[in-house]
Amino acid sequence: MRLASLSTCLLLPVLLLVGRDRPVPTRPVTIRLVDAQSGIELPGLVRVTGPDGQAVPLPTLLNRGVGLLNKQPLIDTWSVLPSARRVALPRQPVTIAAFSGLETELSQQKIDLSKQAPKTITLKLNRFYSAAEQGLRSANTHLHLMKISREQCDRYLKEIPRADGLDMVFLSYLERAVEDQNYTSNRYTTADLDKLTAESGVVFGNGEEHRHNFAGFGQGYGHVMLLDIKKLILPVSIGPGIMKSGHDGLPLRRGIETARRDGATIVWCHNEWGLEALPSWLSGRIDAQNIFDGGIRSSYRDSFYRYLNAGLKVPFSTGTDWFMYDFSRVYVPVSGQLTSRNWLEQLSTGHSYITNGPFLEFTVSGQPIGGTVSLDKRGRVRIHGRAVGRSDFQRLELIHNGGIVASAASRPVGGHHEATIDTNFDVSRPGWFALRTPPPSVSGDPKRMRKTPLNLMGRELFAHTSPIYITVGGKKIFDTAVATEILATMKEHAAAIGKNGKFLDPAARARVLDVHNEAIAAFEKRLARETRDRSR
Repeated sequence: MRLASLSTCLLLPVLLLVGRDRPVPTRPVTIRLVDAQSGIELPGLVRVTGPDGQAVPLPTLLNRGVGLLNKQPLIDTWSVLPSARRVALPRQPVTIAAFSGLETELSQQKIDLSKQAPKTITLKLNRFYSAAEQGLRSANTHLHLMKISREQCDRYLKEIPRADGLDMVFLSYLERAVEDQNYTSNRYTTADLDKLTAESGVVFGNGEEHRHNFAGFGQGYGHVMLLDIKKLILPVSIGPGIMKSGHDGLPLRRGIETARRDGATIVWCHNEWGLEALPSWLSGRIDAQNIFDGGIRSSYRDSFYRYLNAGLKVPFSTGTDWFMYDFSRVYVPVSGQLTSRNWLEQLSTGHSYITNGPFLEFTVSGQPIGGTVSLDKRGRVRIHGRAVGRSDFQRLELIHNGGIVASAASRPVGGHHEATIDTNFDVSRPGWFALRTPPPSVSGDPKRMRKTPLNLMGRELFAHTSPIYITVGGKKIFDTAVATEILATMKEHAAAIGKNGKFLDPAARARVLDVHNEAIAAFEKRLARETRDRSR
């Protein structure tokens, strides 16, 4: 992975190279961001462009695209401004753009620096939403950093999460043969995370990515985040596919159960990717589901809507995996002092929504996200949904049992966009409701490549609440057709493990397959019972 520069050069140059053989004199200017209403100074991201529209490099500031592959939108475009800073700008007309986190509109100011320039340029940022006033706190639940120095890593963690408006970050440990020597984030101790918390104002929690792959980057048992752990769960990575030695004779369940006994929160990674995902969810061992952490592997419909229609409660979560390539985060309500423990407790209850741009508000008959509306018999529920975001998300969609049942177009309000759904809905059977913006494209699937709007990081927008559940006459949803598909999938996964696994002996093979066989047997009984009850 080729890394962008993390230059910490002093503000010494008097010439700025904006084109080949075209040095332009520079002058020092302090850039400052403030809340337009309160006047309080804000951290944020800034971009300076010249008359030709090309980005002007700001070498004394941290490049927001650090660690990303070449040609990704962030590289050499946005810079981090943790507080008022002095920078060298060319003596020519420039445009300075800035924003703070997800809550402010984009502010732009044109200024001709070829003339007498002010010593300080202040950009006023209009705040259109305050998650804190709604009692919400955000987190990235999946982050690793590699191939940068410890000093660079410290700066990255102190500056970027705060500028992005995050309240919490879970920095997680993981292993891969040889390559993990360059995993800088593995070197942080609990004391180091506490120091980062004190110095940055963002709370840092610990975690581990416990995982198995049959091939180096191919599907295996899966990847799972063990968050707020007391100790590392060993082995961190399982099997020769990742570690180039050993065998496939340990299921993820062993590590999951050990972490749960220690009080850790268990978050499945990378959408539904992994052969052990279904039995882990069906046995109640997973607390939340990371969606779009590291890529768009599948659609909501192909994975999580199936889980929900099979009667599972699935709290939604998200993160960014390698580096913070997007604004991805999950919001939950937290009262009092923010800690890893109280934030994770709210996540596991399902009071969450994921986003990389739009904010969501959602209730069904007064019940909040993650709640349950209990009806004695079929009846009508009152639904309120709202989305508000800096970038135009185009549409707000109400989802019922996996299908769109209402939508509202976004509308511009000043420098941001809003949409609202207020409706009554007749409910005749158990199920669930959720609120979302149009889903992003699924990687590698031409049928699901959409013209989804982009955020300021050049990423397709997404936002989705965890469900609000509906019971009718004390019964939860259980779609027998979906359950039949899930049962068939688990059997296929068990066969794939038997075919691809490298086991030391029959006992090791049985230890892994028992995870699937137990889940298959239990789910077959439930499916038979539900089918029998419906036929009466």
